[in-house]
Amino acid sequence: MSEEAPQSGAEAAAGEGAGTEPQPDPGKGRLLLAAGVLWLPCALVLAVLAFAGLLPPLAAGLAAAAVLGLMVVMLNQHFRRLRALTGYLGRLRRAGDDSPLPGAPSGGDLLSPGLSEAISETAREQRERRHDLEDTMALNAAVLAGLPDPLILVAENRRVLRLNPAAEALLGHDLAQDLTGRDLAIGVRNPALLDAVDAVLEGGEQESVEFSIPGKVERAMAARVLRLPGAARESASVMIALYDLTGVKQSERMRADFVANVSHELRTPLTSLIGFIETLRGPAREDAEAQDRFLKIMEEQSHRMSRLVDDLLSLSRIELQEHSAPSSQSDIEQILRSVASTLELEAARRGMRIEITAENLPPVLGERDELTQVFQNLLDNAVKYGEDNTVIRVSARRLAKGGAGERRLGRAGLKISVANEGEGIEREHIPRLTERFYRVDSRRSRRLGGTGLGLAIVKHIINRHRGVLEIESRPDEGATFSVYLPSAAEAAAALATPRAS
Repeated sequence: MSEEAPQSGAEAAAGEGAGTEPQPDPGKGRLLLAAGVLWLPCALVLAVLAFAGLLPPLAAGLAAAAVLGLMVVMLNQHFRRLRALTGYLGRLRRAGDDSPLPGAPSGGDLLSPGLSEAISETAREQRERRHDLEDTMALNAAVLAGLPDPLILVAENRRVLRLNPAAEALLGHDLAQDLTGRDLAIGVRNPALLDAVDAVLEGGEQESVEFSIPGKVERAMAARVLRLPGAARESASVMIALYDLTGVKQSERMRADFVANVSHELRTPLTSLIGFIETLRGPAREDAEAQDRFLKIMEEQSHRMSRLVDDLLSLSRIELQEHSAPSSQSDIEQILRSVASTLELEAARRGMRIEITAENLPPVLGERDELTQVFQNLLDNAVKYGEDNTVIRVSARRLAKGGAGERRLGRAGLKISVANEGEGIEREHIPRLTERFYRVDSRRSRRLGGTGLGLAIVKHIINRHRGVLEIESRPDEGATFSVYLPSAAEAAAALATPRAS
């Protein structure tokens, strides 16, 4: 009987499913050899019976032929069943196939009772373990993605295997994609961090290092490099956990700056107040005219100290948030018109007008209160230092695509300029205008109520918004302060990566 009989539908599906290769046919020779080995004892018994005269030779020969044919049929079904089971196990091992075990034809398991049940139970347990493993991996991936601190997983050869979303935001999405599967040094060029990773890969347990990420807003970082226990060579061997220390470092620096700068700036008004108080309690105790004059000066000095403290607190708050880009959107034209309306009366006292020219502007990605503070300071300076009976011109427009302004900002955005007509600023002073407490004319600045912190506040707010401040001025030609801000539509993908200044 031939072994090439058609398979049942379940067996055919099992043999062709999951794109697996067909199992090799055992061949007629192997089938006949197996049948012959099993038939030989029966044939010998029949031969002995025929030789002893207990069974006619013809009957013995027919019986032997019948037994051989029956064995060929049974072994053929058995081998076909074994091929189906072998194919199923191969698919289960290679592809994690969840298809059920192919059904056995009638009598297909006579020679291997319980084999199908054992294989089916083993497959079921393997599927359960695989599903449990997949659930655990999905949970681990979700935990890794949800952690606020950047994490980088590195293989034994310093090849980056994975970054969580926080690490992608830190390095930039494009760089993170390029870095995956490649050497860590391509994206992280800090020698101290790379040395720490190499030390752990060479057998160390953990290393800690501090470093900085340069850019328009420099970020101070700490890294902890840990060896993962039981890691295979092609799996993650090292985990790099990064912590942003920018806020902590800025707080430490600000405390030192506060002591140094504030003590200097407050010394003069405090000395004046102490002197006037002693005078009022002594020689001017009965002098009403002197009391009125001194009290007026004391009031001015008190207001000056109050403004100074307010500006310092504002600057400190902005510096703490400078490394974190804003997420809300703001309408620049509304902000400009609102600020202009609050300063119109002060400008009118000096015969000045504020003219605003604004196109159909897209929103910018920025905090409304902080941007209001920027243009409040710029317009207030324009009024204070401009000539009487002149015009303060405020213009806001889109940056020309591919133009100098867009190249200056590094992406699409807006340019907002505040220009006044006045004495102007000498060229050598312009680079230092945004330093704390720097004044071109200290006496005039204090007389006009300036604290020397306004442009420093402007600079740090613009840095937080990943914008650019540009100052243009010539003596006797006034000054123009231009702010470049990325538009909300273009900034979402770029704000996460600080630009080099």
